[in-house]
Amino acid sequence: MSVSPMTQPDVDIDLGRLVAAVWEKRALVAGLTAAAAGLAFIVTGMLNPLYKSETRLLIETREPVYSSDQNQQASDVTFDDRAVTSQVEILRSTDLVKQVARTLDLSSREEFDPAANPSAIGDLLIMLGLKKNPLDVPAEERILKEFYKKLDVYAVPESRVIGIEFSSEDAALAAAVPNALVDAYLAFQSGAKLENNTDASAWLEPEIAKLREKVRESESKVAEYRARTGLLLVNQQDTIAAKQLSDISTELSRVRAERADSEARAQSVRSALKNGQAVDAVSDVLDSPVIQRLRESEGNVRAQLADLSTTLLEAHPRMKGLRAQLADIEQQILGEIRKVLSSLESNAKVARIREEELTAQLNALKAGSAREGEEAVELRSLEREAAAQRELLETYLSRYREAASRTEPKALPADARVISRAVPASEAYFPKTGPIIIVSALAAFLLSSIGVMLGELFSGRALRPSSGLVRVAPDDQLPVAGNATGQVAPVVAAAQPSADIAGPLPHISNDADDFSVEAVAEQLVTDVTPVAVCVSPEGDEGSAAAVMLARTVAGDGLKTLLIDLTGSACPTELMAESVRLPGLTDLMCGEISIADSIHPDRLSSSHIIPRGNANARRAMRAIDRLPMIIDALTEAYDLVIVECGAADAASIARVARADRGEIVLSILRSGEAEVARMLAEFNAQGFEDVLLMTPGQPVSPLGNRSTAA
Repeated sequence: MSVSPMTQPDVDIDLGRLVAAVWEKRALVAGLTAAAAGLAFIVTGMLNPLYKSETRLLIETREPVYSSDQNQQASDVTFDDRAVTSQVEILRSTDLVKQVARTLDLSSREEFDPAANPSAIGDLLIMLGLKKNPLDVPAEERILKEFYKKLDVYAVPESRVIGIEFSSEDAALAAAVPNALVDAYLAFQSGAKLENNTDASAWLEPEIAKLREKVRESESKVAEYRARTGLLLVNQQDTIAAKQLSDISTELSRVRAERADSEARAQSVRSALKNGQAVDAVSDVLDSPVIQRLRESEGNVRAQLADLSTTLLEAHPRMKGLRAQLADIEQQILGEIRKVLSSLESNAKVARIREEELTAQLNALKAGSAREGEEAVELRSLEREAAAQRELLETYLSRYREAASRTEPKALPADARVISRAVPASEAYFPKTGPIIIVSALAAFLLSSIGVMLGELFSGRALRPSSGLVRVAPDDQLPVAGNATGQVAPVVAAAQPSADIAGPLPHISNDADDFSVEAVAEQLVTDVTPVAVCVSPEGDEGSAAAVMLARTVAGDGLKTLLIDLTGSACPTELMAESVRLPGLTDLMCGEISIADSIHPDRLSSSHIIPRGNANARRAMRAIDRLPMIIDALTEAYDLVIVECGAADAASIARVARADRGEIVLSILRSGEAEVARMLAEFNAQGFEDVLLMTPGQPVSPLGNRSTAA
């Protein structure tokens, strides 16, 4: 196979030549640098120095110390960013600036009206019509224009502080202008408050007179209506009828309670007498003084009977006399009990009669209260009207007294206070001679050096041929893949191996001269390969190609599983939902089953066994079990891909058998010697066929020649 070299050799920029060119023309570079520094020194010396001073103002609510609602207003009024910005615009207002200009007589200063003394060149340009005559603009407008150029009013971020900066050729004037502007602003704020209070007093005075008349009329209507309808108040709330109704209701409730109590007590005594029960437990009976004395006599007689019964017989006259006396006392007690019962029944009857009378009075008052309720509705309406008028009058009077008390400017402080007044600056802020000279010299040095370098590049003296290899293409049109931008990607060329290693090299089993991921996936599917062991000498970039290979095979409809045997867990990060999922190390340590170690891919139908969370050293002790696990997985999956990362051939031989699968070597940037060395190592371990895979880059198979530049 013949090889034709490409006609366009690559070139590099000779950085050493560029530096040497600058050194050769160092006199020119140094001269330009010195000239720029000298010119900067002369120009800065000709410029008039400018001084800058600043006054700071705090925006806050301020009320007189004697104000009764000071705290209330202070809590109600808040200044947000828009309010502070509004105050900034007020400070920049034309009226305040004109007032300051008149106060400080800025029109007499040439600094603020340079057009008043035009130069000869300026007059010539005006005569030729190349420049507009500045004197056509009113002097006040010219002064304002220059004033605004020198003025800077800004709000300090995240605060209610406003800064007023002013620059001038006169240090004293630079301090006087912001102070005068702040004084004018504070006077303007106080004047606005004074004007508001004056307007409020002028408006409130006639309104208060009108309201007083309305209040008098409203209260007269209320009094007249009360007298006409008889809705006179006994206290602050109740009318006479309402008071009577309330008293009768209260009395009726009390009488009903007394009647019910008397009837209950009478019924208790009556039931005890009827049923022959003892009535001593009834409180009304026990409270009777007569019954109490009879009970005492009864007790004495019974005591005598008990005493004499021990010495006398029942037929003894003394015993008979005592029994007769005891019977008489019991009859007297029974009579007194009947008197108590009669008294209770009499009390209940009286209470019933009183209840009937009170009920009749209550019904009569209820009939009258209906009419009074209708009249009370109209009365309450009149009272509400009078109360509203009275409350409004009191509010107006309070506001009028407050406004009348604030008729002096000092009584109305502005809603701002000066926290820092401007003072004359001791040093000019412009021009800064030293920094300007340094920057000018540095800029001249860089520009002159860049000019010299560009001259060398355009002349071709700073270009040299590339020291790398020149790409070649075989006569039979070896396909060259393009990258995503359509440009030809660099080729990893594998040169003809030397004679001492050509013998042991394994055969590269790619069917076509295409080493892309898609081509490798197609060959694995075509060959019905059960196991593919991917080796990525260049680390995670090659491991990412293995993930692409698994997803490509799964996209063709095959059940695909990737086993992450890398140290960096790159495939796990690309495919699994979390790097903390249980996986291979947990399986090798016997902590989980094979089913628990398998997880779905986030972006395809393939599956993955992540690296796992168990101790890696402990898992490597059971590495001999891995081939058996892979054989078991091949029963459930069409293709099992084992990504081993940057592993050597000896380590691969421990987990894969040459007769059960393919070795996929993922190459991105490795040189020909490195590829040949790895192929020789795999051949020494018994792997005779190796698939090369380069994601996005073509690879020349071993046997093609490359020509050095």
